[in-house]
Amino acid sequence: MTRQDGNRDPAADTQVVVLMGGMGTRLGLTDRPKAMADINGRPFFDYELMMLKRWGFWRFLFLVGHQADQIEDYYGDGSGQGLEIRYSRDGRSQLGTGGALKQAEAMLDERFILLYGDSFMDMDYRELVYRYRLERKAGKSGVMAVLKNENQYDTSNVIFRDGALLLYDKAERSADMQYIDYGVSMLSKEVLAGLEPGKKCDLSELLTALSKAGKLAGQEVCKRFYEIGSPASREEFAAYAKQRFCRANRALFLDRDGVINEFCFHEETEQLDSPFTKEEFRYREDVISTLKAVSDMGYLLFIVTNQPAAAKGKVSLKALYDLNTWVARDLQEKGIRVEASSLCPHHPAGDRRTRAPFLIRRCGCRKPKAGLIIDILKIYNIDMEHSWMAGDSYTDVLAGKRAGLKTALLGEYKCDVCHRLEGNRPDRVLQDIRELEGILREDI
Repeated sequence: MTRQDGNRDPAADTQVVVLMGGMGTRLGLTDRPKAMADINGRPFFDYELMMLKRWGFWRFLFLVGHQADQIEDYYGDGSGQGLEIRYSRDGRSQLGTGGALKQAEAMLDERFILLYGDSFMDMDYRELVYRYRLERKAGKSGVMAVLKNENQYDTSNVIFRDGALLLYDKAERSADMQYIDYGVSMLSKEVLAGLEPGKKCDLSELLTALSKAGKLAGQEVCKRFYEIGSPASREEFAAYAKQRFCRANRALFLDRDGVINEFCFHEETEQLDSPFTKEEFRYREDVISTLKAVSDMGYLLFIVTNQPAAAKGKVSLKALYDLNTWVARDLQEKGIRVEASSLCPHHPAGDRRTRAPFLIRRCGCRKPKAGLIIDILKIYNIDMEHSWMAGDSYTDVLAGKRAGLKTALLGEYKCDVCHRLEGNRPDRVLQDIRELEGILREDI
């Protein structure tokens, strides 16, 4: 099956390989495989599949073993969901995660995303594909998503420093390991060359060898993962899923530059532009206190921002993603939980100086289009009647209106803005971000 869609991000054609062989012994499962454990009336993996479909992925390979028939009967070939799903079975004996991957070698693309079917991982998967492309050019064979963990959710097993993955090792732990593997990697098929077919082995051994050879890069993520390795962790995820997917949540969507942070003067271009590094990043006055107050009111916070600098050749795509991650983590450390910080890196014209020509394209996510917001609405239950988009540009107002949100314009409502809004007036015009707290309290 092939697809022709000029508006779809090319990253969506990446093959996604899912390890689905878990038995669920600690959960006491006897009638179904672990990935099919019941969570609020639906199989656990349905929730992760929702995340992957949000990014447009449609080509899947499920590595199955224990009670494989249940998985194949439930998901089928995927055509009912607009997907393509194929299967690779362990065979007569369990091969382990590494052995299952080797068993499927003939069905693998030259590059693929690999993840676990018994974990819930909400991250920017498009960023993973882009980072893999960049790191592949630098000689890496894979990229592993990592989370700053400090032994919180499980024992940390990664040394990740200054943006570089220095070591991954589950067997030999050290005090320098503050990060943990998130459960998602993108790999080149060549990494399987040294594995013996039909022999049981663990994926961690393969990834450890890659890291020690300097062939494994890292992508830092900020949101915690959930897994269902025990009855307690299963109940924890069930409660989280109920709150996120069943209950309607009020939300505040925010533009970034000019709203959360100041614009930055760049000497080389002699222009005001977005900051490109954390050293250039400056929060606007009263932003932190306002976001804390809004979060305390129960609003979910989302950042949606156009960042075309890499497409225009001003900075690398890696730098844009690094700053986006730093902002989310810094706000987290300041006590502000950002549910997602989504950026559009595309530009329809771009510039010949760009190091990432694949970013020069028309897309559905660049504001004033509503794609950044709509993608989030696919994976959250949002109370649309009481949710807002706040920004300093007509593009933010139009994107919010098109997504069905109330809108707040920060700044003066001038004639040129009025013309560009095509008759779509913002619901409120604010001179100061502090006024957001008041209008959101009124809307509760």
